[in-house]
Amino acid sequence: MLAREILQRVREIQVRTGRQVADVLAGEYVSVFKGRGVEFDEVRPYIPGDDVRTIDWNVTARTGAPYVKRYVEERQLTLMLMADVSSSQDFGSSQRSKREVTAELCALLAFSATRNDDKVGLTLFHGGIEQYIPPRKGQKHALRVVREVLAHGAEAPEAQVPDSTGSWSRRFASWRRPRGPRESTDIGKAMEFLLSVSARRSICFVVSDFLDEDFERALVTANQKHDVIAVLVTDPRELSLPSVGLVTLRDAESGAARVYDTASAAFRNSMAAESEARVRNLEHRLRASGVDFIHIDAAGSVVEPLVRFFKMRERRSRR
Repeated sequence: MLAREILQRVREIQVRTGRQVADVLAGEYVSVFKGRGVEFDEVRPYIPGDDVRTIDWNVTARTGAPYVKRYVEERQLTLMLMADVSSSQDFGSSQRSKREVTAELCALLAFSATRNDDKVGLTLFHGGIEQYIPPRKGQKHALRVVREVLAHGAEAPEAQVPDSTGSWSRRFASWRRPRGPRESTDIGKAMEFLLSVSARRSICFVVSDFLDEDFERALVTANQKHDVIAVLVTDPRELSLPSVGLVTLRDAESGAARVYDTASAAFRNSMAAESEARVRNLEHRLRASGVDFIHIDAAGSVVEPLVRFFKMRERRSRR
């Protein structure tokens, strides 16, 4: 995808998702993801008239003078988007690839956060961490997030992290490297990176096809500190194959190739059953571990699964 095509695609996503955010998701994001109300700021000497319930007895005991805890109102949230850019995400049998669907989802979430004056950050990962954009506010920053998801791996200028990121670009330069064509997905490493760069609690959407193994524990560990939501993106041809005779299928991440007879109803039924079981088992394991789960079909709507998730979270918060 050339730079001009990327910019055109970003504009298309901006127009479409902007309307969807305004018409469908307005209020849903705010009602589900709320600030913590107040957070601790500092301690200061006690002044007559202060509420005695705010006295910090530990500091008072150490200093020999009364001190009180000071709190400030905290409403701003941090949205962290963890986007899988491994080779399998480039697959698409309809009008959009899984990577394009990922970009559209990131746009919906980023623009929803921007409307609520929240910060948005982005991490691109596959077998390692390719790029990290620290959380910031503003629509211009949200557009950059969408552009990076689409552009990564394309023929684009090397300067993916501008100088404006300052020390962040220098600190994480070692995490960025060109993506090999057959790199696999390592969600555990992505979660380790999240924990290393996000000191404060954030809302984290992990968008991937989850073609990985032994990653549940990493998601659960990250979910203990952050609000982690796993978003599975699949293509219809990954769940079922048409009858077209002998075909050679190549694993986009491992490079392994094999010939299959799609004319065999037994093969097609077996593949469909295994694929559906993978989705069903992944959802069951994550939900049982306390990690929320969203499944998005690359050939379908991105908004509808997101709205269902928001409504589910809102109902759960009322219990």
